[in-house]
Amino acid sequence: MGRVAVGAAVVCTAAVCAAAALVVRHRMINSRKWTRGLAILKEFEEKCGTPIGKLRQLADAMDVEMHAGLASEGGSKLSMLISYVDNLPTGDEEGLYYALDLGGTNFRVLRVHLGGKDKGVINQEFDEVSIPPHLMTGSSEGLFDFIAAALAKFVESEPEGFHPPPGRQRELGFTFSFPVKQTSISSGTLIKWTKGFSIDDTVGEDVVGELTKSLEKIGLDMRVAALVNDTIGTLAGGRFYNQDVIAAVILGTGTNAAYVERAHAIPKWHGLMPKSGDMVINMEWGNFRSSHLPLTEYDHDLDAESLNPGEQIFEKLLSGMYLGEVVRRALLKIAEEAEFFGDTVPPKLKIPFILRTPDMSSIHHDTTPDLKVVGTKLKDILEVSNTSLKQRKIVVKLCDIVAYRGARLAAAGILGILKKIGRDTVKAGEKQKSVVALDGGLFEHYTKFRVCLENTLKELLGDEAAETVVVEHANDGSGIGAALLAASHSQYLGVEES
Repeated sequence: MGRVAVGAAVVCTAAVCAAAALVVRHRMINSRKWTRGLAILKEFEEKCGTPIGKLRQLADAMDVEMHAGLASEGGSKLSMLISYVDNLPTGDEEGLYYALDLGGTNFRVLRVHLGGKDKGVINQEFDEVSIPPHLMTGSSEGLFDFIAAALAKFVESEPEGFHPPPGRQRELGFTFSFPVKQTSISSGTLIKWTKGFSIDDTVGEDVVGELTKSLEKIGLDMRVAALVNDTIGTLAGGRFYNQDVIAAVILGTGTNAAYVERAHAIPKWHGLMPKSGDMVINMEWGNFRSSHLPLTEYDHDLDAESLNPGEQIFEKLLSGMYLGEVVRRALLKIAEEAEFFGDTVPPKLKIPFILRTPDMSSIHHDTTPDLKVVGTKLKDILEVSNTSLKQRKIVVKLCDIVAYRGARLAAAGILGILKKIGRDTVKAGEKQKSVVALDGGLFEHYTKFRVCLENTLKELLGDEAAETVVVEHANDGSGIGAALLAASHSQYLGVEES
């Protein structure tokens, strides 16, 4: 009896030992996997590094590319497009002006009442109109007739006392956010459609001419005074309120920058020197690239699989369209190589662009002790439940790395513009303010991104110069800015009211 008991005890002890060994082995495997995950994270952080020295090199490279792009067409990855905007608003503009903002499947028509220095923008009204899908792939005439009809309907609601006097035309600022070769302040030929539009007979045509034909057809006497893009509209809107605005940057789904250049510093400009001596340049800075950019394997893969491989490299590092996607790709590698979410990779994690930048922002701004928001987002988006606090912290860290890299690169780009126009240092006896107007959802809503950008710019400039440079949020440049540019390029400037 005693022997049996002893034997059972021995067997039992062996089983316990085996189980314990399994636990230890499991822990060791888990520990190895966790170590591998942390190693991938560390390598990613190092590759995304943006030390101040590197950012200064990038600012210098931006300055060099700006010079090259101004010297000749095709001289740089930066197009440095001449906008023909040589008069920015002074704040004195008065009267009623219209704007048309066409940049996607909806367009807006606006009416802006300007009251000059003392009153600024007295009133603004707008309507938003959806474009029927068949018109996005139909004929040029069909699309512009539809837009003209919407404009005419909007004009009908114009207040009684604001009808133009006999012989005067209403004037319109036209924001057209598609690739255009500008030929004057009020003309430009369409290079290609994007954003789901495909109307062959508009390509190569002057979009202002197409709109004007449709307006004339229905008897609406309205002149397009300015054809602009949203970045230049933001610059105009900023300048109306603050004469120290010298540049504008859009940080939204995409990114771009525009700034005020001295006309004599544009070798490729062969026209008459504008009276103002200035010319606004649309940089198309999303296409900037340099050997100093901190690119990772995830960025190279994202670029290779994109609709425009090799193009818009800067944009792919810092705009809202791509930030969440870079985080997803890095998280996928950790899930595959370190079994971050267990034996199987969550199928949803393999879907490109499933993690949007607004979701990434929510994750990044989670202040709950147990990172509850992160857990909810992972469950809602990737269908991963029961994540540990350790796992959630890793996801937040990925957001940290990608957002801060983007914000710091944007700051380096702004420094490049300031260098080009000599506003990056304080000259003896000068305390000239330089204001950069910023717009776009990424800048407006992603607080950590915005704060990092502002702090990095201060660090790059140094205390003295940082006191003279201001980053200011300028809202709705694409709409109101176009109306302001119609006012500053009015055919009636300097003409007395009859």
